[in-house]
Amino acid sequence: MEYWEHLAKSKREAVNSLIPEEWRLKDPIPSAEEQRDVTGDFIRQYLSEREVEITETDAPGIVEQTTTGKWKAEEVVKAFCHRASLAHQITNCLHEIFFNAAIEDAKRLDEYFAKHNSPIGPLHGLPISLKDQFHVKGVETTMGYLGWIGTFEGRKGTGREKKFESEMVRELRNLGAVLYCKTSVPYTLMSGETVNNIIGCTWNPKNRLLTSGGSSGGEGALIGLRGSVLGFGTDIGGSIRIPAAFNGLYGIRPSAGRMPYEGMANSMDGQNSVLSVVGPLSCSVGGLRLAIKSILSQKPWLHDPLCLEMPWRDHEERRVEMGQLTFGVMKHDGTVTPHPPVQRAIEIVIARVKDLGHKVMEWNPPSHARGIDLLLTAWKYDGGADVHNAFALSGEPIAKQVNTFYGTKPTEQMKASEIAAVNVAKRDYQKEYLEYWNSTQEFNSTGRPVDAVIAPLAPFPAARPGTYTYYGYSSIVNLLDYTSCVLPVTNADKNIDTINKDFKPVSDVDQTIQETYDPAIFDGSHVSVQVIGRRLQEEKILAVTEYIGSNLGRA
Repeated sequence: MEYWEHLAKSKREAVNSLIPEEWRLKDPIPSAEEQRDVTGDFIRQYLSEREVEITETDAPGIVEQTTTGKWKAEEVVKAFCHRASLAHQITNCLHEIFFNAAIEDAKRLDEYFAKHNSPIGPLHGLPISLKDQFHVKGVETTMGYLGWIGTFEGRKGTGREKKFESEMVRELRNLGAVLYCKTSVPYTLMSGETVNNIIGCTWNPKNRLLTSGGSSGGEGALIGLRGSVLGFGTDIGGSIRIPAAFNGLYGIRPSAGRMPYEGMANSMDGQNSVLSVVGPLSCSVGGLRLAIKSILSQKPWLHDPLCLEMPWRDHEERRVEMGQLTFGVMKHDGTVTPHPPVQRAIEIVIARVKDLGHKVMEWNPPSHARGIDLLLTAWKYDGGADVHNAFALSGEPIAKQVNTFYGTKPTEQMKASEIAAVNVAKRDYQKEYLEYWNSTQEFNSTGRPVDAVIAPLAPFPAARPGTYTYYGYSSIVNLLDYTSCVLPVTNADKNIDTINKDFKPVSDVDQTIQETYDPAIFDGSHVSVQVIGRRLQEEKILAVTEYIGSNLGRA
């Protein structure tokens, strides 16, 4: 056994040993071919009726009970710890387990309520899961790298190991949330599939022939199995929205600066052309709203120098209720054709908003291919030095999902003048896109530009292992720094979503993506779209997404 294999095995066994004996599955899990879907009744068989009741209540519903003393925080936290342990055994979705600490925190919350007859904050007793970029005292942050085990972001002797906490962690504790686990990520974070040498692959619980997405893939799988109802991920190219979409969840990518990122681990830290942002995933839009409103109530701009002083704006939500809306619709970005289930989901949403009396217009913005070229350049400013240095700490091998982009060794880094030129080109592109959006007012009877854009989030309902080779639909939002929220729409159906025999590729990658589609393999998987707004329109886009979702019977 090589050194890296020993590290991986030891870490994996150390995490799994933290699952209480009574929560460990005694019988082998059926194969994906035998049991594709492990949500719903499959996972419920291991839980009590009370545990099912608690874990299948959404986040606003839980805090309604815990903040009024009707439910004890300890009982709620134990239920989620149990269900999270099951989710991990089925899908490999956890990197860190700290159930015991969570239960002790819950007991303290119950004692506080008993003494004061009031909650500590609006998230009192609500279990919240975190992507393994958040630093939490008492546990490691590996971000999937074997070389980060026993270190602080790959460095030893810093005094921060297992002691330092990210800014948002502090705020969540102040709000009364209970933190109990950290979820799996692909090493580097730069993949739409969650794979690393510690946990292997994190599987999609709705269809285990497919992946859970990435890079917040552990969050997607965990919440998809209701081992959590609210968690936080990050997004630099789709990493909140992809797992949300693949797992039938709601997830929002806020604009940069709206939520505090201070003190979190990251790849390519210091690359500021396209910033990674933090945001919530949940089984309801109400959960997303609760998360963002609560964090903003803590005034994070006082502790994060990059966080904007912008409290929650109720009036921006209310504007959505004021009349007819206009939606831009992008069915094809000019580079890759969405799979048949995704095309059908777009048509379902179009038909519903028209039935509700709203306007729809075709979205023909500046070339997305130009924007994506700029984004990919920014991701390679350092020639891959950051990620390859992390791999070198342990000598671990690099999975195909990562080395297809970063290769097996660093390449030449870009010069400052070249980076500046990319930033100028990005700004020019953003300006061009902005003016296109403004121009839609001329063709709109409401007298306003388009309110939101409905578009695919990915070309497929979820990715087959090793096939996620095109990120254009999600990543263009990151380059523009727009707000985007995932809207679950339907499920793939092999009898409806048949192969288009008249398909003609518009690019080589288009052909490659279409060749991955098999109606039988994708059958039953979640199918989602994204609702895109302008910069810093989080309140508005949540309201629009909730409105459409409720009228689809999904919110």
